[in-house]
Amino acid sequence: MTGSVTARPDPDRAGLDGVDLDRVKVDLSDLDLDDAYLDGVDLDGVDLDDLDLDDLDLDDLDLAEPARAAVPPRRRPRRAPPAIEIISTSITLLSVALLGFALYLGFGARLHHDRAQLVAYANFRSELALATAPTGQTVPGHPHQLLKLGAPVAVLQIPKLGLKEVVFEGTTGAVLEDGPGHLRSTPLPGQAGTSYLMGRAATYGAPFRHLSQLLPGDTFTVTTGLGVNKYRVLDIRQPGLPQPLPPAPGASRLVLTTAYGGPIVPTDVLRVDADLTSEVQPSPRLVIGASQLSPAESAMAVDSGAWFPMVFIGEALVLAIGLVSWLRLSWGAWQAWAVAIPVVGFLGLATADQAARLLPNLM
Repeated sequence: MTGSVTARPDPDRAGLDGVDLDRVKVDLSDLDLDDAYLDGVDLDGVDLDDLDLDDLDLDDLDLAEPARAAVPPRRRPRRAPPAIEIISTSITLLSVALLGFALYLGFGARLHHDRAQLVAYANFRSELALATAPTGQTVPGHPHQLLKLGAPVAVLQIPKLGLKEVVFEGTTGAVLEDGPGHLRSTPLPGQAGTSYLMGRAATYGAPFRHLSQLLPGDTFTVTTGLGVNKYRVLDIRQPGLPQPLPPAPGASRLVLTTAYGGPIVPTDVLRVDADLTSEVQPSPRLVIGASQLSPAESAMAVDSGAWFPMVFIGEALVLAIGLVSWLRLSWGAWQAWAVAIPVVGFLGLATADQAARLLPNLM
């Protein structure tokens, strides 16, 4: 407060102890302060002209400390309604799940492939050493029992591409997640006839990504339970190119097959034909033919059997997201996230794995 005040106090009762006169203009020209006590009075900015300060006790007079302004109380931020918080948390978790699917295809799928290859290579080496590796469509020693989908049957090595992959029995999307697959209706590599191997070009390690870099005359090997088989590339068939002449009776040919086109949306199939240059291996009788294979084993097919587990796990994921959103209101943000990360993460990865099987098996 500022202003001009003319004060004529009673000198006998003029007690101004503790009074702060900052920013106050007081005209004290006619003020008689005989016997007045101003202990602790702040007189900054006071006009003391003609002030009679005889007998004035200025002990403890405070002339330095300014007045402190009042601080308004701090307001707590308003919380959104519970329904809005639940919806926002659910949208956040669903967005994270979709981002996790993309990251899984880019990085997690590669880890899945590498681990499967590591385990399968150790197992197949053991089978080769024990002479128990498969030599046909059936389990060794059990001529009426077909090999299980995903059983290791060979090792493919292409030095030019730096490729060394375990080959599995079957060509469904689930099998090709682990590595290249052998089309079950054809003989194993090295045996008489035409064998087919399929592999992915963009996801799960993409073992056949650089297949188009092969040229006629390039060589590679395929090791099976019957030995090491050597091949020489005959040609690289892009879509629309004619097929080569069939192999001579009793000869062996291998066709490597993968997706052709963009990495996200492949448009067709790329094939590499190679002829066997080493000795043809004994060929057991074929037990199953092309008509007995499931549609999911053909080139660029999708695994329709993944729909049920994907929907089931996806529902569990949605329920988990709803539960975490509710727990965030009941427990608090950090407690809810501590539960959400492992639960939603596990269900998200499981859903992503099943959803990936609905993509073309050569992608």
